[in-house]
Amino acid sequence: MKTVHEVSQCAGISVRTLHYYDQIGLLFPSEVTDAGYRLYDDTAISRLQQIMFYRELGFALKDIRGILASDSFDEADALTKHRKLLLMKRERLDALIGLVDRILKGEKTMSFTEFDETQIEAQRRAYAKEARERWGNTDAYAQSEQKTAQYSKQQWKTIHNEAAEIYRQFASHMDEGAGSEGAQQAVRQWQAYITKYFYTCTNDILAGLGQMYTADERFAKNIDAHAPGLAAFMSEAIRIYCLS
Repeated sequence: MKTVHEVSQCAGISVRTLHYYDQIGLLFPSEVTDAGYRLYDDTAISRLQQIMFYRELGFALKDIRGILASDSFDEADALTKHRKLLLMKRERLDALIGLVDRILKGEKTMSFTEFDETQIEAQRRAYAKEARERWGNTDAYAQSEQKTAQYSKQQWKTIHNEAAEIYRQFASHMDEGAGSEGAQQAVRQWQAYITKYFYTCTNDILAGLGQMYTADERFAKNIDAHAPGLAAFMSEAIRIYCLS
């Protein structure tokens, strides 16, 4: 565990920034001592590294929060995308360095193509839109953005804790079958949870989410982290619920 000051020093960002990330629900400390000291474990520091990658690539904090909060977030996939964008930035910098070298050697050039960031910006916008596209409903995403922008640090903690509890409810009924009353009650809780904190989750949207939990390996991986096979179980329970 590292203190907020240790994390600040090793990451090269201010303590004020870490406090702000905590306040907006982007990065919570792993533990707060009785004396009020924030402590960060390896998982939290890994999340901070992801945040800093996104910041390096010019993403807005609200977009970073949305991407990292998504059940579909996959660290390996994110790193692959980071690398692609960083390579594009490196190629641009190499071109600029080459232009400077030519000018220093006395070459008279009025080239400005090396300054062009069009491709990088297009790739960055496409990447930032991915989180929105995965919701499958523009109105739902807009509603979610409006709601989540107002949440306090304590509210985000409550939201994460409630989600974890519903996952546990699903997992506790896996032996009973996806059509059992316990599993179906968990589906109702999940639908109410999404509606309460993010956007109006109709049965059609819920059915689409259920399909995505197994069709998208990133959803499956993150849900199965709570219990092996949980994504498929939730998907089937949601299917049964929406057909009833």
